[in-house]
Amino acid sequence: MSSKISSALAIEDLVRWLRLGTVACCLALLLLDAFAAQAQSCLSASDMDAATRSALETTAHRFFDMAAKADVFSLKQNSIPSVASNFSGIESAVVDNKPALQGAQATPRPPFLLQAQGNAAIERAEFLCGVFGTQGQTHDSAVFVLSNLPPANYGIVVMDVNGAKGPYTLSLVLQRLGNDWKLGGFYAKSAQAGGHDAPWYLDHARQYKAKGQVHNAWLYFQEGRYLISPVDFMSTLQTDKLYDEAQSVLPPDFPANGNTVNLLTGAKTYKLTQIFPLGVGNDLDLVVKYQSDDVSNSTQTFRDNMAVIKALVAKYPELREAFSAVVARAVEPSGKDYGSLLAMKDIK
Repeated sequence: MSSKISSALAIEDLVRWLRLGTVACCLALLLLDAFAAQAQSCLSASDMDAATRSALETTAHRFFDMAAKADVFSLKQNSIPSVASNFSGIESAVVDNKPALQGAQATPRPPFLLQAQGNAAIERAEFLCGVFGTQGQTHDSAVFVLSNLPPANYGIVVMDVNGAKGPYTLSLVLQRLGNDWKLGGFYAKSAQAGGHDAPWYLDHARQYKAKGQVHNAWLYFQEGRYLISPVDFMSTLQTDKLYDEAQSVLPPDFPANGNTVNLLTGAKTYKLTQIFPLGVGNDLDLVVKYQSDDVSNSTQTFRDNMAVIKALVAKYPELREAFSAVVARAVEPSGKDYGSLLAMKDIK
């Protein structure tokens, strides 16, 4: 999502309102905008005081050391109450990523301090951090968008991790409780997929674009942007530019931005909802999700999955060059799904 800043009021709109005698309404809207901006504020590392920055970085190092030892007990003890009461997700993430964190070196990037004010949770809290220019973000800026965020002071610390499993990022959301910073979110992520990093995928995306393979180009742009982004609720100048670049090759016949597309397989039509890359070991697979009324009949759903895979590759033969396998997942309205994989070499 691009984070370009646009003017709140066009001059012609202001003139029209003045002619209609609605100056009071105009002032009220401006005051509301000012209040909203005050309710959500952000300090970048260069803006916050030295003591706060030091506390955030020290806490992040301490939580990293706990995670590297898979000390989930201490992490839970140092979490905010809502996280500690439902800790299974973070516990699984810590255990799963122990091989990547154990014995590794972690270097924190400049942290951010998010300040959410008010008396109730903010449905969509947007924090603009750092300096923005006329074209939007700058080199040191960032945008964070968080849903249903309770009023509090939050710290965001992204750590670059180098260890036996290659480069990773560990992003921590910290919340100020009293005089202490507590754990509110834990996001560990490899900076590689299928044995390659973001620059490799972006370079190949541009090569596919030059060859006219817009479907492969779009998918590789998505993978490159995903690997560059430590968390999906943060955008930067780099991710914004990549979003804009990817839009130039967005295929109209691919599901994207919440849209669905139809895939015909003989007499049957499947409604595709998502297509995205997925790194598995040293391979890059392609995942396609489609709507299904019922996945309880695994035999029939398997047949549907195979039909979707074969029809997809037949329609877009360029996919054979870019992916090792295709995974089709039939998804019920309830969210329950059933998936099947077929190696690219076996798709006839």
